[in-house]
Amino acid sequence: MSDRDRARADAVYGALLQRQGERWVQPRVERTRRVLELLDDPQKTYRVVHVTGTNGKTSTSRIIESLVRAHGLRTGLFTSPHLERFTERIMVDGEPIDDAAVADAWDEIAPFVEIVDAELEAAGDAPLTFFELLTVLAFVAFADAPIDVLVLEVGMGGSWDSTNTADGDVAVFAPIDVDHADRLGGTIAEIARVKSGIIKDGAAVVSARQDAAAAAVLREAAAARSATIQFEGDGFALAEQRLAVGGQQITVRGLAATYEEEYLPLYGAHQGFNAALAIAAVESLVGGGTQAIAPDIVAEGLGRATSPGRLQLVGANPTVVVDAAHNPHGARALVAALRDAFDFDEWGVVLGVLSDKDAAGIVDEIATVSAHLFATAPDSERAADADAIADLAEARGLSVSVHRDLAEAADAAREWASASDRRAVVVAGSIVLAGEALALSAEEDWKSGWER
Repeated sequence: MSDRDRARADAVYGALLQRQGERWVQPRVERTRRVLELLDDPQKTYRVVHVTGTNGKTSTSRIIESLVRAHGLRTGLFTSPHLERFTERIMVDGEPIDDAAVADAWDEIAPFVEIVDAELEAAGDAPLTFFELLTVLAFVAFADAPIDVLVLEVGMGGSWDSTNTADGDVAVFAPIDVDHADRLGGTIAEIARVKSGIIKDGAAVVSARQDAAAAAVLREAAAARSATIQFEGDGFALAEQRLAVGGQQITVRGLAATYEEEYLPLYGAHQGFNAALAIAAVESLVGGGTQAIAPDIVAEGLGRATSPGRLQLVGANPTVVVDAAHNPHGARALVAALRDAFDFDEWGVVLGVLSDKDAAGIVDEIATVSAHLFATAPDSERAADADAIADLAEARGLSVSVHRDLAEAADAAREWASASDRRAVVVAGSIVLAGEALALSAEEDWKSGWER
């Protein structure tokens, strides 16, 4: 990577940041579709696995991509948001896109962006947004690579999300819960209806176990599209899981075969369920749900699966774990994983939350495992005030301290944990905070241990 290419890529990100941000969301997928039509629909040049849900969709997407790549296919992976650098969102064959490639793709789309922006202005509509343009940029970059299969994570919702300009051969539904209620609806059924919009005519649909209301919506949508649908617990299942060094051993009853005692290098029971969903998705893509995945491919695909910022071990002496849990459902899964996968008596929780999230709900879940809560704020204009987080924690009877930023909070938490080999630290509450923690842990080399 040359300095010139990095500068070009950083300029692309700077141009994207001049646009309306990712929180500026309107049901206007046709704007993205218009740009893509002018570009001759690059998103139609490869097969697509489209993934939505409330929690677990990024991890599921990453496991799917690893399994597809193990087949010898060239893959693309589009996820959001990023943890440290925006090129993480556009992965080609398991690596962030080259700076030169992302800059070249931007040069390719820029003239057409100007055309559509002018059309929108003439119609009294807002210009193309950050996420709309990022989606177009990714689709073009993947076509230029070129790739065979794109694993595509929805940005928000489904039906009117920019990613829904692609036609998914397989539609994948991670667990659906209440989140982004102001945009997606206040009930699980309403949210499921928006998410069900990714189901395309004749597609294969696989879904995690869902609330009865969500399952009914997905079945109805699949029937309307003449799509097949399989749910966890019925068409496929996580049959067994047990702890292993660095992760877990799982047995999955797939759509076409049972995969015995496979190693998954990820912590947390929920990751076992994500892996089962991923296997069913890949069976649907590669063999129409009727052909088993070869044992060596399953072993390779699961064995090299990663999920940065999701129960990621980043520190030793004391142990530090980073997790992007940013809503109550994610916090609940985190707490369960800390209890099941680690052997510590006390957890110090470094918590920073964005203001548009259910901070009270997150604290309610975290309170069940926290011996001391180190309240802080992510480096974001959307960050909730650390004092407000501390107030929520104190109201639940927690021991709590307030810290101006992650560096200070992490320093205090690691010093607290170093007082006993039965203590550990978890950093959670926001994807932004998780990204900061990964960068800080690498910079300060937390794995070398705490210097008292």
